[in-house]
Amino acid sequence: MLMLEVKGIIGYNASMNDDMLADSHAQNPHSKGGDARKEALSRKRRSEIAKQGAAARWNPAIPEVEYGDTDRPLRLGDIELDCYVLTGGMRVFSQRGMFSGLGITSRGGEIQRLIEQGGLRAFLSDEALNELVNPLRFRGTTGGRLANGYPVTLLVDLCNAIIDASRQPGFPRYYELASVRAQVIIRAVAKVGIIALVDEATGYDEHREEKLQAILDRYLRRELASWAKRFPDEFYYHIFRLRNWPWRGRALNPPGVVAHYTKDIVYARLAPGILTELEIRNPKVGKNRRAKHHQFLTDDIGHPELQRHLYMIIGIMRGETTWDGMMERLDRALPRYGENLRLPLLDWENNPV
Repeated sequence: MLMLEVKGIIGYNASMNDDMLADSHAQNPHSKGGDARKEALSRKRRSEIAKQGAAARWNPAIPEVEYGDTDRPLRLGDIELDCYVLTGGMRVFSQRGMFSGLGITSRGGEIQRLIEQGGLRAFLSDEALNELVNPLRFRGTTGGRLANGYPVTLLVDLCNAIIDASRQPGFPRYYELASVRAQVIIRAVAKVGIIALVDEATGYDEHREEKLQAILDRYLRRELASWAKRFPDEFYYHIFRLRNWPWRGRALNPPGVVAHYTKDIVYARLAPGILTELEIRNPKVGKNRRAKHHQFLTDDIGHPELQRHLYMIIGIMRGETTWDGMMERLDRALPRYGENLRLPLLDWENNPV
């Protein structure tokens, strides 16, 4: 069964799912056990537990937010990271914000799975690993509620670890988006960081009119633009590398067989029936086609799905040293579709038969 996590491909019945969740909760023995325990506790004991929780929240040893607010996140392209400066000057990202920025959930043991299944343990220092599995507790900006966070420098360590791990064989494909975002973040932040250091050393930061956020936005646009191209240069670079062909850049015309590789590696595995429809709607006229296949994909579903698919393919390519090894792994992870099922990835209105 094709399971594409793209809004608009698979319908979602909110009321049905809410009812199912409610039924599941009603039948959950752990939920009943929690209710029974609450009923068994005396009023005095419940009061003591509440006081202990309040005391923990207002423990003076727990740092508080001195600067920052949820309305003022650090923007990394379309990624927003909640950031704060705590008492004592510690800069932190919220746990949820940092992981969602990388496209990873922070719930249900996902952090531990990322470390183990993603292979990050080998690329994290003991200090960084300890910070990752033991988030800092701090008092947030909403009524004294406690929140989890990390020192902002951990984002750099985590991104570098994800990048290194993604180059190893067996890197899980569901973390490929995280590896791409990690690269974009590292490159852009490093450029802005060196600018900030030079400005501070020279005293120019006191006279600089352009804010660092604006500089960061500019560099991020450049980094993201390289990935916004329908087929990143890295995709073709790995084809050449794995075929043992000399790479002289994408500006030179690649061998004709590369077009065949693109159809096989990309379009035949993108979704059922897509390649067949593309061949019909974009036939060859002589030796060439009148347009690129990707020009027939929709902006709302087709292009985002193509980009996600390419991220996974490039991630597989990075970890292989031979063409046959890459194709074997690709066949296991992203097999070709044999069905002829029409999906809303094609731009039917703009490209009628």
